[in-house]
Amino acid sequence: MDPDELAGDLDDAVTSLRSATLPRSGLSLTAAATLARLQRSGPARLTELAVAEGVSQPSMTALIARLTDQGLVSRAADPRDGRAVVLTLTEAGQELLAQRRVERTRQITGPLADLSPDDLRRIAEALPALLRLADALRRSPVPLGGNR
Repeated sequence: MDPDELAGDLDDAVTSLRSATLPRSGLSLTAAATLARLQRSGPARLTELAVAEGVSQPSMTALIARLTDQGLVSRAADPRDGRAVVLTLTEAGQELLAQRRVERTRQITGPLADLSPDDLRRIAEALPALLRLADALRRSPVPLGGNR
């Protein structure tokens, strides 16, 4: 299969799955992605998060202010540079991400049960490659104009 065609088909599938499992209230995609990045990668500076999520520093500053006000992120002085601030996911942030995962998993379980055993097997077999692709995409630089 042509890589460009596969990439387009994969983008369609990811967009459809994300739309179908997106909580209808609560966090924006960027807020959820930022919390997930802090969970996955640990404490980070605001500028690192802005670059990683493909948003401007002022936008990330506003987002972090909201997440801090909600008790989902905490701020502390960077031990390597007292002028800088390090952001950490709080226990409440961890709990919110866990709750969202449970909700999405519950949403997916029912429709999965309706699929054929062959479809379930194909999905299971594709997961390792999809996870490697996701990891490669996370490690690649944000493309120009790559705002979320």
